Amino acid sequence: MAVTPKRTYNITSVQRCLHLLNLFSQTRDGLSATEVTKLSGLPVSTVHRFLVNLEDAGFLDCGGGGKYHLGIACFSIGQAALGQLDIRRLSLPYLHALNQHTRETIHLTVRQGLTAVYVEKLDSPEHLRIFSRIGGLVPLYCTAVGKVLLAYMPQAELEKVLPQIEPRRLTPNTIASRQELEQHLHRVRKAGHAFDLEEHEAHIRCVAAPIWDHTGAVNASLSLTAPAVRMALPRLRQLAPLIQEAGLRISSELGYQGSEIEQVRGVPERPSNRVPAPIPRAAMAASFR
Repeated sequence: MAVTPKRTYNITSVQRCLHLLNLFSQTRDGLSATEVTKLSGLPVSTVHRFLVNLEDAGFLDCGGGGKYHLGIACFSIGQAALGQLDIRRLSLPYLHALNQHTRETIHLTVRQGLTAVYVEKLDSPEHLRIFSRIGGLVPLYCTAVGKVLLAYMPQAELEKVLPQIEPRRLTPNTIASRQELEQHLHRVRKAGHAFDLEEHEAHIRCVAAPIWDHTGAVNASLSLTAPAVRMALPRLRQLAPLIQEAGLRISSELGYQGSEIEQVRGVPERPSNRVPAPIPRAAMAASFR
């Protein structure tokens, strides 16, 4: 059987731009435009255009003597990548415990612009399960994970983000106005968790809670998702504190020291209806007892 070759999409300008950035990662002292031209083999005019655009976007910084160095945007992206890798690694034992205890699908998400992206997913062992994938994007305004990310944004940032969101009614339950969304986010923050009651997809329900980092910011959330036929509202409400506690324990692992952490420090470490407390790594992946 013939094997279909993998399609490639080479955008010359993008490849050149990435190549230029990579040159700067190999030097401590920065590079002048002349040095970049020599190392890249590109025409002077092309190099000039790339350098100007990269500097405007914050990926390069031109200091004294005409030397370019990697800019703050590169640092921010690198830090974000490291943070996301850490949060996935530190969250996994708690996600596994929730998955085994509830037998439902568990997601870990981080914010990406006006969407939330799944960075981890543990499938339900049940035959009837929901479809999603790592790397998938979902809206902020009509998903439990997204509403948590919005609700815990700093007010100044939220005021910038909300006008960019154009709610569309995806199901009869979808929030479809900014006023309704703002009222809903207030309730989410007060409750400490968010529900998705078939707002993003019909017949799918979800509960999500925030994850704080060491700075006290919420850029990630975790959730439990299940078919509505298996997730009656009383069960969803019953599971909400469990998801919140998992989020707080993960936050503690990430270095968060907020007052919310005291809520779980006084809780027995491994009762049957709670997530595992931070314990030795070898035992952390164990399921609920």
